[in-house]
This record gives sequence, structure tokens and C-alpha cells, in this order.
Amino acid sequence: MQLSRRTLLTMLPASALLAVAAPLRARAAGPPTATSAGGAAEPGADHAALLANTVAIFAGTAESNARPEVAAKLAAITSTARTRLAALDGAGPGELFKGVALGTSDANLNTSYQYLYEIALATRTPGPAASDLRDDVSVQRRVIDGLVLLHDTYYGDQSKGYYGNWFNWEIGISASVSKTLVLLKDELAVYKPDLTATYVSSMDAYLRNGKDGDVDLDSRFHTGANLADITTNRILQGAVTGDDARVVKAVADQLTVYATVDPYHPRHGVTDGFYADGSFIQHDSVAYTGSYGKVLLTRAVQTIKILEGTDYISTGTGGGTGTGSGTGSGSGTGDLVAVVRGWVADGFAPLIFEGWMMEIVKGRGVSRTATGYTDVAVVVEAVVDLSGHSTGADATALQAYVKFVRRTSKAALDPAVFVSPVSVARYADILADTSVPAADLGDAESHTAFNAMDKTVHRRPGYAFALARSSDRISKYEYMSGENLMPWFQGDGAHYLYLAGQDQTRSFGIDYYTTVSPYRLAGVTAPVETRRTIPELYGTAWYDNPERGFTSSSESQNTYVYFPRGTNSLSGGARLGAYGAVGLVLGDDVAYAAKQAGELPDDFVVHRNASATKSWFMLDDEIVVLAAGVGDAAGRAVTTTLDSRIAAASDAVTVTGRLRDGAKWPGVGGEGAGGGGTAPGPVAWLRYADAGQGIAVGYVFLDGGADSRPTVALDTVTRSRRVVRTSNPDTPVTKRVFSLSVDQPAGARPLSMAHALVPNATERQLKAYGAGHGGGAGRGPLAVVANTTPVQAVEHRGLSLLAANTFTPGTHRAGRLSIDGAASVLLRTSHDGTVSVAVCDPTMARNTVSVTVRGRRLRAVSSDDGVRVREVPGGTRIDVDTHQAHGRSLTARLR
Repeated sequence: MQLSRRTLLTMLPASALLAVAAPLRARAAGPPTATSAGGAAEPGADHAALLANTVAIFAGTAESNARPEVAAKLAAITSTARTRLAALDGAGPGELFKGVALGTSDANLNTSYQYLYEIALATRTPGPAASDLRDDVSVQRRVIDGLVLLHDTYYGDQSKGYYGNWFNWEIGISASVSKTLVLLKDELAVYKPDLTATYVSSMDAYLRNGKDGDVDLDSRFHTGANLADITTNRILQGAVTGDDARVVKAVADQLTVYATVDPYHPRHGVTDGFYADGSFIQHDSVAYTGSYGKVLLTRAVQTIKILEGTDYISTGTGGGTGTGSGTGSGSGTGDLVAVVRGWVADGFAPLIFEGWMMEIVKGRGVSRTATGYTDVAVVVEAVVDLSGHSTGADATALQAYVKFVRRTSKAALDPAVFVSPVSVARYADILADTSVPAADLGDAESHTAFNAMDKTVHRRPGYAFALARSSDRISKYEYMSGENLMPWFQGDGAHYLYLAGQDQTRSFGIDYYTTVSPYRLAGVTAPVETRRTIPELYGTAWYDNPERGFTSSSESQNTYVYFPRGTNSLSGGARLGAYGAVGLVLGDDVAYAAKQAGELPDDFVVHRNASATKSWFMLDDEIVVLAAGVGDAAGRAVTTTLDSRIAAASDAVTVTGRLRDGAKWPGVGGEGAGGGGTAPGPVAWLRYADAGQGIAVGYVFLDGGADSRPTVALDTVTRSRRVVRTSNPDTPVTKRVFSLSVDQPAGARPLSMAHALVPNATERQLKAYGAGHGGGAGRGPLAVVANTTPVQAVEHRGLSLLAANTFTPGTHRAGRLSIDGAASVLLRTSHDGTVSVAVCDPTMARNTVSVTVRGRRLRAVSSDDGVRVREVPGGTRIDVDTHQAHGRSLTARLR
């Protein structure tokens, strides 16, 4: 299997880091060893460096805090601390802080520890602009007294603790406590010398999903971002107690997080982490780059900074190959830097459009009120710090990306939201450096197939198209803790079309999910029915049935409630340069299948999905969408939503168009107007325009089928943000909601449909597609070659590109292609006659995919490993070894 240089750069450093983990564990397990002159650093010196580095990360340094750009960050630290002190003063019975009741709420206990940390932080912030809280012993002792009270009353009794969310007990509380112990180490030694050891012992006891009070790499709880959090906490605990073995083992454990996941040979059975194609998964099956991925990125960069100057792994800035740039073991933080750079380039950058984190990788986070711009601020801080640990072209590329995000984002990034004052100063330096241009880490025209997490991103200078899929490998959605209450169809082909120059908060984010019906998300085919949320069904945030294995954190809860996978195996697609094809067969979720098999309790509610076979062909000016077999085996009515968009209530939204006979579509909308209805006749094209945002999207109907008489709705909708998340403020949101759909009545026969989304379309552009796509009377650039449940294909004449998805066994014909079995194929002919072919196995289960290009004989000019080309009667046969390719495209160039 041939790997790209970028993939090798991602994988090799991780392998080198894993090679360091074994001797580190041996060092941790063995007796303490003294070091001689000229040997490795004394553990005491390493511990001092860890502590100093940690304080610098969170409190800043005298140098960084003297910078005027950092003043707002310091003021925020001080303001937060004073607010917490006032709440401490106003606490009533059963509270440490006013309004944060203790005794039954693990979330409030976690918050109380966080508030203590925030006060302690203000007492350790150096610099001329630091407040009078700095080094205030009386304030520090109030924090320590708070730690004593919480431990004695609410935390120290192991038999009473560990209610609610496991995360708070194993990670959240420990994170705040560990940082507070570091910040107040000297005063603790004087005032309460035994408290640190007491807390460390209790934090060990609460690692109940671990082993003997430590990390268990075989635990499903100790993976990915969670493992990085836990081990970072343990590094700090070891540093503050002088426990070198704890630090060493924690570092070794954390290094396992940075290995590229091999789904066919998972280490410790863990599938959480980054994959070779840039995908990131947490919770075994949730596409999660935009939430847990951010957490892991932050922890990884903090680990680099915490370990700097120590001997736990060798230091260095990491060269371009990432094969070891430090001293000692020949592998260290330099390798770690190279790994994380790969994450940023391959995993994060494609998912960030003009400073906005795409919804398709945020899990339940899509229901939170924080915006996609806020999400990206976390990534920017990590990139800023990473650039400081890189050299040469690597450093320049990261700095250029920071500038690019700043230049293209429609929301000003406030560096005061950064965690570290040092990062704020470094960010200011990057922006002021005129020698560094603003530049993206990827190409403006690109197609990224995140097949390992069933997601696709297609980018052009004027737009980005993001597609959310699911399968028996990847969850349909994530619901948890009263977040993302109506997620049912978010992984069933839901799409998000981001237009350049737009403030994305006006089209997506929390207000999109609040005002758009969950059954009418853009791109979704759904049965017409009313579903109830988990709290409505069961009266709690989860299904509670311990006798049948359902508790708040049980595997059954994860499998059937929090993030159920699909039952369909086909989900994926091929990439050829900057073009892509993606196929999806809708399937029920695993809960429905298990209930039919009698494996779930009678009172457990499940839902049956509608049926459809779908393809998306992603080109330059358009995204072509084909669907076949659209209907419902249960006889329900079905709605297929071709697109949904939101706008401000005052925006002058209009929908115009032409019928196939040339007559004008009557049109709907206008300032303050609504309207809609089913088209009076077959439609050639429609154009959605929002004058308030200065945007437009075109819809071209390609085959004259049922979707050429769509239903247009333009309504004013008011809902509370609380409908999608129980802890959201009860804030009403009013939006104009546009929906373009094809509605099938109950009992209708399955149908097929074909249309193209045209971002930023003008009327002139839409007219150029012609009116005769289905009957062959026109010669627009697009032609539907096939649209059935076995095969779907399109041709773009202007691009000389043929794209096909096949879904069933047997031989399928699409234009000049013959394809054996399920596959995704792209074929493009260049001006010099060279034919380029890309092939993918979207089931991830086939050993070989065979494609025949009919016509004159072609010979291979170049091909990926595992691709064989030979002449056959009537054409050229390409046999592609897809065994364990995990959805990756393999290519050949023929002439």
C-alpha cells in the first residue's frame, strides 16, 4: 500500500514516540536510580521544570505579562477571581460558592473546584499589570481552606462520591485540583503540608475505570482526549509530589494517544484518535474533531510545553520528517510536534471555513450556544504555540495559517479567550510579523474524504460543502446529558453549504438547529412522524434500567442511546484530485435492529428509518445529488429535504425560478413576506437569494422526476434555544426558514430524484444548464447517466469527468465504465488524452474492486501500489486491492 508523504509524516513520528513508551514504563516500574555527572537530569530538576512550565502556561511569565497586548487577558483573570471571591463571601448553607449547591450535584462540585482554581490563578500571575491579588497569602489560604472543606465534606468519602457523570470524578475535578496544587505548592507546604498527598490519594481512588488507582489502557474510558486529560493531570500530580514514577508512566501512557489509529490492528482495542486520512474519533464511533479533537489538540500542545526542558522525552523542535530531532533517545517532543502538525494540517484545517468550525464534527456540541468561531479560537491558540516549537518552513506555514484564519474569519478573534497569556503575546508577534503572508494550510480547491469517520468536505474559493454520513462503523449522531435533544437524522446525509464572505452565525450554529425542523435538515430523507426526546420519553437524561444494563455510563447506554451506529455498511466515496463522489445507503440504527430481535426492554423506544440510496458528486460549480429507492417500507409519508437555510427575520429572502416550459416560477418571499407551495409544473431551476446577507444558492432539476415539482416553504419561525439543549438559556430565536423538499404521501411507491446545488448562483448561470436534462433536448454541462438503487452516475461534459457509485453485487455499467460490485469510481480525461481513475471501496469490506474502462486499449502511466492494469476484450481492466484500505482511494493514470 503506497502512502503519501503527508501520511508518512503523520505516522512515523507517532511510531517513534511509541518506541519511547516502553522504556519509560520500565523506568516507572523500576526502583529510583541516581544520575551521575553528565547523565540525565535529576528528577528534582525535572519536577521543578514541569512546575515552572505549568505555571507559565496558565499564569504567564513576567516577560509575557509585561506586553500591552496581554493586559486584557490579565484583566480577565483578575475579574474572574474577584467574581469568584464575591461568590465565596456570599455562600449559604450547603454551598462553597453562592448559588452552587453541593451534596447531590457532581457538576456543581466540579464547578466549585474550578472556581477555587480560578482564584488561585490570579494569585500567581506575574508582571507589572498583575492585580493586588498576586502573592496574596490570605487569598491563597482561603482557596486552601476551600479545598479542605470540599474534601472533608463532599469529596473525600469514597463511599459517597462518584454520582452523576464519571467524567467529573475522573477528569474534571482532578484537572482543577491538580492545577491548583501546582499553583499553591509553596503555600500548601507551609499551611497544610499533608493536603496535597491527601488529594492525590483521593484522585487515585476516583480513577474507578482505571486499574489500581492508575490509568488502564484497556479501559474504554481511558482513550483519546480523555486519556490525554487524565495523564496530564497525573503528570502534574507527580511533579508536585516528587513522584517521578507517576510522571514517567503518565508520559508513557499519553504517548499512546499520538499513534495513528490502525483500525485493523488497534492497540488495546482502542479506535479513538486520529486516522491516516485525518479523521478523528472519540467514544469508539463519534466523529468528533470539533469537540473532543479540540481538547486533545490543546492537551497535546500543553504537554509539549510542560515537558520542555525535561528529560522525560528528549526535547527539540522537530524537523520536517519528524524522525527524531532531540537528544537522548532520539525521539521526543520534536516528534510530538511533528505529529500534532499533521493533525492540524490534515484533521483540522479542512474543517475550518473562514474561521468557522463545521458542524459535522461537533457531536452534541452543535446544540451549545458557543459559535463555530469560538471553537476555532481554541485551535488557533494551539497553532500559535505549535509554531513556537517548530522551525523553518513548518513554523512559517503555521504562522501563515494563523494569519489566514484571522483575515478570513467574519468574527474578530479576541485573544483574551486564550488559556495562556504567553500565547496571547506570541499571537501578537505573529500578526505583527510582516515577513509572514496569510496562507491556508490546504488548497483553495480541495476534496477531503474523511471516510474513517463518514464525513466529507468539498471546498472551492466561493464555498465549502460538508456532508455528514453514518454506517455500522460510525454513529448517526451524538446525544448525551440533555444536549442535542433532537439529533435523529444528523448523520443521514445532512449537508451544510457555507458560502464565502458570510457570517456563518446567521446561517448555521445553534439557531439553525433551533429553528429548522429536525426532520427537515438540509439533505435528509425522513419519515413523516413525531419523535420524542430522551428526557420526554424517560423523564431523565438517559434510559435508566440497571437490571438490563442501562446506567448513565454503561456500554448499553452508549450503544443504543448516546451514539447509536447505523446498520448500513455502504458509506464512503472516491477522491480524484479536487473532485469527489460519495455514496450512502440509508439504514436503521442498531437500536431498531436490536428491538426487532427482542434484545431490548419493552419500554425502550426505537425508530425505523426511511429508505433511500444516495450519491453526491462534488465538482467545481455544483454538487450533484442523486437519490433512488426513496420511500418507506412501513408505508409512512416521507419528506426529502433538498435544502434548508435560515435568515434574519427582516431579511428580504426571495425564491425565483423557471419552469421547464420556459415560464417563470411565480416566486415567493420578499421583505417580511412568506409563502411557498408545490410548483405548478416541472421546474428547470430555482434560485434562493438573501439580500440581507448578499448570498444565493441555485437548484437545478436534472431528470424531470418527482423532484422537479418540489415544495417550497418560506416561514417565520420562533423557538427557544432550549428545545435542543436542556441547559441552554430560554432565549427565543426568530428566523426566516427556507425549505425545499420533495414530499411523498403515505403508501407512495419509491421514487428517484436528481438535482444540483449551485453555490453563489446567478440567474444567467442557472439558465445555462438548459431545460431538457431528462429528455436529452438540452446540452447543459451535466448529464445523469444512471439513477437506480444499483448504480448512480453523472457526467460533466465541461470537465470531461464521469463519476459513478455502485451499491450491489454484479456488474454495473455507467457510460464507458463497467464496475464489479459496490464501489465508488471517478474517471477524468485530460486534454492530452490521459485518463485518470480513482477507485474506492465504500463498504470497507471488499478485498478487490475491478473496473473496466471500455474503448481503446490504455496502458498504465503510473498507479498506486495495489493497482493492476491489463488489456481485456473491449477495453482496459483495472483491479484494485482494497483490502484494509479503510475507504482510501487508489488511483491510476492511463494513456
